[in-house]
Amino acid sequence: MFKTTSLLLATAISSVFFFGTLSTAEAGQASFLVDVQSGQTLEASNQDELNYPASLTKMMTLYLAFEALHDGRLKWDQNLTMSENAESKEPFKLAVGVGGKVTVREAVQGIVVLSANDAAVAIGEQLGGSEDSFGKMMTEKAHQLGMSNTVFKNASGLPDPEQVTTARDLATLGVALMRDFPEEFKLFSMRGIKFRGMKLRGHNNLMYRYAGADGIKTGYTDASGYNLVTSATKNGRRVVGVVMGEKTARIRDDKMASLLDTYWAPTATTATVSTRAPKQSLAN
Repeated sequence: MFKTTSLLLATAISSVFFFGTLSTAEAGQASFLVDVQSGQTLEASNQDELNYPASLTKMMTLYLAFEALHDGRLKWDQNLTMSENAESKEPFKLAVGVGGKVTVREAVQGIVVLSANDAAVAIGEQLGGSEDSFGKMMTEKAHQLGMSNTVFKNASGLPDPEQVTTARDLATLGVALMRDFPEEFKLFSMRGIKFRGMKLRGHNNLMYRYAGADGIKTGYTDASGYNLVTSATKNGRRVVGVVMGEKTARIRDDKMASLLDTYWAPTATTATVSTRAPKQSLAN
């Protein structure tokens, strides 16, 4: 227990220094807001421009995990073993060490609440045999869901120049998660977990300050800027919003709150926004 606690604390401390050394993000800003029931676009800005997903990638890792749980390829109490590759993924992780084990439930909760990179890789390696193969599985599923401009290369969202997506595609994924896995989707509203004696709080601060927000996922790398996908409900109306490429977490959260306020206002009007052609893939 002491070893696990020490590893988690060390990870948390190293994370502070890691993020403190990163320069200001210069990713392209984008946003998208969709009414879940009608599919109507409520707001769109640069919605088809390619950007880096960062930890929003883990939404697809979890989609495939939920799918595997439903068809029996995974079980909630099944143990996953951390490989050297999984253990190496800084900064946020469960930190059980190479050869250490976590259950699928612990891995899923660690991804939802802590954005644990090692947990995401452990699930990817279990399902794909290798993280590279899992990236191909992720991309194939993305295209099946209609995320036509998305390419995944890893399970965690750590930087890869070929791993790209769009605000529209991420909204599509958010809607697919709640549509296809309504019970599992409730996990995204978790604000904290207890992992092996430690109480750990989540990163999604908008859920603490915005009434009706119930998930989904935050993300940040230097290349991506601050990203957020949010599910929220008010007066029986559910929306999924995406904000990408902001310079700080507070600006990102404020922008999302403003989008939600605007389109829930009594005088708000909505219209479907035309789609601009996506720019050339960064993978070329």
